[in-house]
Amino acid sequence: MAVKNKEPYQQAYYPPVPTGFTRYMRRSMIWQFFRFWIINFKILKLLLKSHN
Repeated sequence: MAVKNKEPYQQAYYPPVPTGFTRYMRRSMIWQFFRFWIINFKILKLLLKSHN
């Protein structure tokens, strides 16, 4: 299957720009703290399952 868009400097060549909400969520300390604990909880569950 051939790649259709090989030419640079076309609109489809550039990655999408994040929205204002996305940028806010990336910088929000409250959201980062919440995500930190969710990820740690998932890792803990994984470790507890592996020690059976």
